[in-house]
Formats: sequence, C-alpha cells, structure tokens
Amino acid sequence: MYDDHTDPFARVWGANLHFGYWESGVADAPIAEATERMTDELLARMSCSPGEHVLDVGCGVGVPALRLARTRHVRVTGISTSAPQVAQASARAEEAGLSDEVVFHCGDAMELDFTDDAFDAAWALESLHHMSDRVRALRELRRVVRPGGSLAVADFILTGPVHGPDRHTVEAFREGGGAHSLGTIEDYVADLRQAGLDVIEALDVSTQARPSLTKHAEVFRDERHRLVPTMGEREVDRMIRTLERLDEMPQAGYVLLSAQVP
Repeated sequence: MYDDHTDPFARVWGANLHFGYWESGVADAPIAEATERMTDELLARMSCSPGEHVLDVGCGVGVPALRLARTRHVRVTGISTSAPQVAQASARAEEAGLSDEVVFHCGDAMELDFTDDAFDAAWALESLHHMSDRVRALRELRRVVRPGGSLAVADFILTGPVHGPDRHTVEAFREGGGAHSLGTIEDYVADLRQAGLDVIEALDVSTQARPSLTKHAEVFRDERHRLVPTMGEREVDRMIRTLERLDEMPQAGYVLLSAQVP
C-alpha cells in the first residue's frame, strides 16, 4: 500500500503522514500545523534525554523523527516496511544535515533486528494498527528498549461498538488503510500490559484529532484530478466516501498512550 500511495497521500497530509491535533476540536489551523502539533503531543509523552537513542516504529518519510532529533537532541533510528519511504526519509535526513544522528532502515516491528536493550526509548505513531499481532510488536519493543525506558504511542481507536453500515465503513478503512485491527483504549491498555509494559497514561484525544477526517476528505475532493492518475478513480472515490462516513461515526477515535519498560 505505502509503496504506491506515499506520494499521493503526501499531497493530502503533507510530509507528516499522520493525523493532526486541534486543541479546540475545530479545524481552525492548516493540516501541516496540526500534524506537527500531534507530533509534539507524542513528544510530550516520551521521556528521553540528550544523546539517548530512540526507535521510531513506522517512520513514514522521516519528518517526525527529524523533529524528535532536533527538539530532544537524541539519536533516532526509524524503521518502515516501505523501501520508498525509507529512501525519502534518508534523503530528508541528509538534506537536514542530520544523517549521522537520524538513520532509517526497512524493518519488521514484529521481528526487530536489534539487540536487547538497544534503545533508551521508542515511539509508534499510527503504526500499531497495521500490525497483525499488536502484542507481539509491543513485546519486541519491550525487548529492545532498556529497563526504565519510555514508550509513546498514537493510534486510531474505536470508542465503542459498531453496527450495521458503520461496520462496513470500518472494514473499508481497514482495507484502504492497511489496518489489521482497530481496538478500543481498553484494548490498547490490555495489550501494553500483556506485553509486560507499565502503562502511565491512556488519553482519548478523539475530539482533537477528528477534524483530520473532515480536512482530509476536503483535500481528497479538491485534489481528485491529481490523485486519480496515480491511485485510480475507484480508489480515490472509495477513500473520500470512507473518510466522510468515518467523520459521521461517533465511534471513530484517537488515543495517545505512554508506558515504561519495568
């Protein structure tokens, strides 16, 4: 999915391939500003000191990792299953003059190619819902982050059960977005604990993230003529319908979590 859609999605999301954060719950700021704010919200939930080493699971094209390195003065290793994303991220690090501090590799979060306790902290920004086994991925993070190290997570959730047409909307989102599962806050907390992590915070920010659905649907409609040649008419129209229907679903939510390796 990401190999084909990274560039088209960047036209909608900007270089930050994740949802935004609007404090008021109203889309009163551009997507680019709101996505940086979401990155900062996750940063605020991560404990790391200058010089430490942080793992970015699902690094996209590298923009959040570069922001993390600049603001916290840490080293960052980012992984993605998408070779084109890794190539773009590496080019961004080189352009920013941070290629010594920030590196990117292709990798599988459920089978990390790192030694035990290799990192001081880790974060997963909208990547865990892609995992076929979230607990396995979290156990791998627990393994490669040292005792006392921090983990921060941002992800899509369902705030309640879905029925009827809403189930079809969720399934369309899963198929179009490469999502294996959408859990509740309670599911994520249980998964973190099952993986052996101590949960510090689980914060529902559905209200603050929801304008992303409206904004993204608007841009998909406005940019339809540019997206169709790459993604295809059927796929673009399906994405627009899915975003519009998700925006109408009160159960479509978003969570920020922080945890610690005991």
